[in-house]
Amino acid sequence: MGWWSGHGGPGGSGTPGGPGVPGAAGAPVAAWQAPTDVERALYEAKAREDWPGYFDVLGSTWLYWSTPRHPLDAVGQTSFGSYWNPGTRTRCVALFTAGMLPPPVPDPVFVSRHLGSLARIWPDDEWWLAVNPGTPCEAYFPAGMAHRAVWRQHWERAWRPRHSTLRTLWTGGPLHGPVAHGLACGALMSVKNGSYWNSVAWHGTGYDDEVYLLKRWWGVTTREKWLTYLEELLRGDMVSGAWEFVLKVRDTLARASRTDTVSVAKWRDVTEHLARERLAETLASRDGPPDTSVMDEIKRLQGLIGKIMRYEARFRADGLLPEDGYVRSVLAWDHGRASGMARWGLGARFGELWETEQALLRAGRVSQASYDSWEEFSRGYVLGRCLHFDDEEFGDWYTEMLDAHRILTTDPASPWLNLPFK
Repeated sequence: MGWWSGHGGPGGSGTPGGPGVPGAAGAPVAAWQAPTDVERALYEAKAREDWPGYFDVLGSTWLYWSTPRHPLDAVGQTSFGSYWNPGTRTRCVALFTAGMLPPPVPDPVFVSRHLGSLARIWPDDEWWLAVNPGTPCEAYFPAGMAHRAVWRQHWERAWRPRHSTLRTLWTGGPLHGPVAHGLACGALMSVKNGSYWNSVAWHGTGYDDEVYLLKRWWGVTTREKWLTYLEELLRGDMVSGAWEFVLKVRDTLARASRTDTVSVAKWRDVTEHLARERLAETLASRDGPPDTSVMDEIKRLQGLIGKIMRYEARFRADGLLPEDGYVRSVLAWDHGRASGMARWGLGARFGELWETEQALLRAGRVSQASYDSWEEFSRGYVLGRCLHFDDEEFGDWYTEMLDAHRILTTDPASPWLNLPFK
């Protein structure tokens, strides 16, 4: 009998180290639709009374618990609450998998750790571990020092980063409709990060992580800044105007000639002509000397055309772009990030659930106004990300998105294969 054994439910008759008992009434609940693959795996392991397998699942995922928000905001302090469980006749700490989390509220908030970290910071040897209490996949386990040493072994064996993985909330997240469309606009990053693509009630990897990530990557530390950036992304105002300008020139030429082929020389010539006109108007309206010369700006735009052409050549070689295709717009780079920003702000408690839903609806609408298919949207997003970060290295900034694109265009469970773009 292993240290991993425990109660399968609060009414079980086991002892701390005795056999697990599946279900509060001694039998698993029939025909339960688990919200995610994690809860389904826990439920199946519990039904088999396979407690080592149960802990392998726990070791592979983040585990969440609620903590008061004020001490976390003030000094970064989290705490474990406990409750008396009459079934185990012990105090228990409730931990939840991501699919079992309630919608975010201002206070308390949820934070997460993996099982190996929990084995190290567990607050009291006498307190038991309660996994998803009150659900069909619940189970209860003693948490003394020897037990936690085994937890760590399971974590070391099972933990793998969930990158480049399509993950879906089968209950608790929209699978169809306009909100789901807005969520699918952020699916490239969801797959890249191994997060649930259709999670509206966003917790991420915990409140503290969401606050940190928004500050680190975006400099967002207030609700006002979050709202400002969200609006700019939804309007497509964060994408470089130069990127959109040169792409628009080529697309206009292609549509006028009713062909997908525009010579590079013509693209460059028309871009230079239009840029000179625009710059002349701008400079004429100024009272002082120009900030930059016309030739410097022309040189920059011509260099940008060359960079776009080289990226598109790589896209074609990798199957991201058809042989005769081209990228019409990179507004998807903003619209896809808007889908993420709508949820990240909720996770950091800068916004409310209804605001997130409204922003997701808008993200879906503006993407439909700019593109005709998920594949086209994806190419615009990937090119925008590469122009922003990659600097023609064709490194992780590109390859991560290529992997995500391939998953989203081939996996039968992908929202891009189950949601019509328009």
